[in-house]
Amino acid sequence: MLGYYILAGAIFIVSMYVSNRLKSKFKKYSKIQLQNGMSGKEIAEKMLSDNSINDVQVVSVQGKLTDHYNPLTKTVNLSESVYLQRNAAAAAIAAHECGHAVQHATAYSWLMLRSKIVPAVGVSSKLSNFIIMAGLILSFSGSVIGISIFLVGIALFAITTLFTFITLPVEFDASNRALAWLEANNMVTAEEHAGAKDALKWAARTYVVAALGSLATLLYFISIFMGRR
Repeated sequence: MLGYYILAGAIFIVSMYVSNRLKSKFKKYSKIQLQNGMSGKEIAEKMLSDNSINDVQVVSVQGKLTDHYNPLTKTVNLSESVYLQRNAAAAAIAAHECGHAVQHATAYSWLMLRSKIVPAVGVSSKLSNFIIMAGLILSFSGSVIGISIFLVGIALFAITTLFTFITLPVEFDASNRALAWLEANNMVTAEEHAGAKDALKWAARTYVVAALGSLATLLYFISIFMGRR
């Protein structure tokens, strides 16, 4: 188990680094005020309108970096620091979340696939760690049942790992749509666009770290299973 704790610690350190960089980037670009004077809410509403999306509502939610698109309620949820702010960071986040709304409206394949496996991920994320630990404990005594339980836990964990990788093209595509729209419609200046691009780049890296961390953990569990067969 020492190897797992070392791996988990390394992943945690990298994750914290990327998270802190993301926060610092958004703080930096929050100081670049948009010359067009539009708020995050107005940016989002215009991008939705330009893409002929009339059934999605832009709403404000509490917290920081809690922005997300909810396909079930068809709402673009913007944090308080984005909803009313008029800066490059707010424009980037608002447009990115609307990118997900555009994906939904156009039935973007990766988003559709991710949505289909959400129920399975919900179950696997809650049970996998408990089942893996139970399997490991039982397998210490050489129990065949313990090894089988451990394998079931690995299979469940693999579902969550798959989900993190499916999320990557969804997030990158949403950012690309956002940046392309901001530039094509002259919503931002060159400096503002560069800030928005840099901010979204670091946001995307949080998903990359999560995916790689999940894969590394999965491979570690598989190596343990192979050693106990």
